[in-house]
Amino acid sequence: LKMSWLWLYLPLHLLMATCLCHSIKAPTTSSQQSFKADLFNFYHSLILADGKETTIHLLKDIPKRYYFVLEEGRALAPFSITVTPCDVPIEWSILVYKPPPGFPGKATPGDRDTQEVSKSQKAPSMVSTIFNYKGNSVETYMGMSSHSALYLLEFLSTERDTHITVYLTTDTTSGHLYPELPMDPRIDVIGVGHTTVTLTWKHSPSVLQHRESIQYCLLVNEKHNYKSLCAAETAIRSSGMKLPPTLALSLSPYLLEPQQVMILSNSELSIINKVSSGEVRQVCMGTKNTYTVPNLSPSTQYYFDVFIVNLLTNASAAYTGTFARTLEEPEPKVTEMKDGKVIHVVLDGKKQKLYSLQYQARHKKIHFTFQLCRGQVRVHITRNGKTVASENLSGLRYLSLKGKLLDTYLVQLRSTEESNSSVKVQVTPHFHKPLFPLLPESLKIKSFSKLRTCRSVTIAWLGTQEESKYCVYRKRIEEDQIWRELQSADRCSGPESRHKSEKVLCKYFYDLNLQRAVTTETIKGLEAGTFYLFDVYLFGPSGIPVRYHSKVVKTRKKC
Repeated sequence: LKMSWLWLYLPLHLLMATCLCHSIKAPTTSSQQSFKADLFNFYHSLILADGKETTIHLLKDIPKRYYFVLEEGRALAPFSITVTPCDVPIEWSILVYKPPPGFPGKATPGDRDTQEVSKSQKAPSMVSTIFNYKGNSVETYMGMSSHSALYLLEFLSTERDTHITVYLTTDTTSGHLYPELPMDPRIDVIGVGHTTVTLTWKHSPSVLQHRESIQYCLLVNEKHNYKSLCAAETAIRSSGMKLPPTLALSLSPYLLEPQQVMILSNSELSIINKVSSGEVRQVCMGTKNTYTVPNLSPSTQYYFDVFIVNLLTNASAAYTGTFARTLEEPEPKVTEMKDGKVIHVVLDGKKQKLYSLQYQARHKKIHFTFQLCRGQVRVHITRNGKTVASENLSGLRYLSLKGKLLDTYLVQLRSTEESNSSVKVQVTPHFHKPLFPLLPESLKIKSFSKLRTCRSVTIAWLGTQEESKYCVYRKRIEEDQIWRELQSADRCSGPESRHKSEKVLCKYFYDLNLQRAVTTETIKGLEAGTFYLFDVYLFGPSGIPVRYHSKVVKTRKKC
C-alpha cells in the first residue's frame, strides 16, 4: 500500500510513523534497522475489516499481512481475533507497534500488551510479537489495550497453497458471530451396533437463546475428524467433488452432483457423498442433541463431527470430534436343505440381510428350483467356497449343477429392494420328478378388447404339451386399488388363499403342437363399467400351482 492511501485511514498512526521515519538518522544500531523493517511491513499490509469474517488465500512460503487499529479515545480497548485454518497447519502471529520512549501516546508501565511480550525479546523494541501459533486448530486471541495501537497480523503456510478465515471484532459486548460451545464440547458415543452408532452431546448456549436460527449438523466419514467446517468442505472438494456453501447446512435448495444423494425425512436433511476414500455423510437435525446414525457398514471405523451452525450468518463452531467402530456382522444362520423339500424364504428388504441355505450333495448332478413369490431377489450359489451361479431371479428358475459326491453348496439370498421379498427354493437330484409343472413360453394373460361387453370379458392364455389343470379366478376391484393389487400379489400363493366366490372354473387341456396350445374363456355375469382382476393357476403332477401374471380388465359402460 502507498503512503498516500494510509494517510486516509490512519492519520494519527501515520503521523507517528512518518515522524519516526524522518527523525531516525542513518541506522547506527540493529534495533533501528529492525524498527524500519517493521514499519515497512505495516505500509505493505492490507487493512482487516472489523466485525466481519474475512477469507484469506495463502500461497506456499509467501507471508501475508493484515493490520488493524484500535479505536482512539477509549479507556480500554478490548478486541478478539479468531483464525480458522481450512486445510493444512499454518503459522500466524500478532505484532503490536509501541511508540518509542518519549513519543506522545506511549504505553503505560502496566499495559497488558507490554506484559505479554515474550521474555526472549530484547527491550526496548518498537514492534513486539504478542501472540504466535502454529497448527490447524481454530484459535482465538483476546486482548485489551489501554491506548491507541497499531496491530499487524502475519500468516504463513509452509506446506502448500491454502485458505483461512479470520474474524476480528472490537465489539465484544453485543454477541458473537460464532455460536457458543458448551463448557464440555465432547461428543459421547452411547450406543454401537452392527450398522448404527448413537451419539449425544451437550447443548450449546446459543440454542437456548436463538433456537430458530441455530441448528446442529453432523458429519460422518471414514478418514479422520475435522476441526472446522471449512476444513471438512476443503477435504471433500479436494476429492474431486463440488459442494454448495457450508455443506448445504443452511438447507438452501441447490442442484446435487451425480455422486451425491439427498434424503429428507422427519425434518432431517441427509446428504451422502460418494468419494474415493469412502462415504461422507452430512445430517442436519435441528436442535436435537442425540442422534442415531443408520445404514453404516459392519466392522468399520467411522469419525463423527458435530457443528453448531448459525443459519443467518453460516458461521459455525465445532465440537470435539469422536470415532467409533461398528460391530462385526454376525455369521448368518444357515438352514440345511433336504432332497425335494420346499423352503419358503421371506427376506427383509430394509435390513438387507442375507439368508443362507446349505446342501451336501449325495449325487454328482443336482437341480435347484427357485420360484420368485414377491419383490426382487438375488441368488448367489457357491460350491466348496467357489461361486458357481449368481443372478437376479425372475418368475420360475431352474439351475442344474454338476460336481462331486459330498460337495457342499451354499445358497445365499437377499432382497434387492427396500420392501420385503419372498422366494420358494427346492433342491433335488431327481430332475425327472420336478416340483413345478412344465411351463409355457409366457405366463401372460391376454384380453380381447373387441370381445368385451357390458356383462362379459374374453381372456386367453398359453398351455403346454403336458396335460395340466388350469383354474380361473376373478375379483372385482376399484380403480385406485389396481396398482396396489398388482404390486402386492404373491405369485407363490395358490387358490387356497382366494375366496370361494372368486372361482370361475377349472379345466384341463394340452396340445402337442405348441403353436396351438392356446385356450380361451369367456367370463360372463359381470357388471357394466367395472374393473375385474383375473388370475389363472396352473397345476402340475405335484399339485403345486404356478400363478400366471394377473390381468385387469374393465367391462364396457354401454352396449
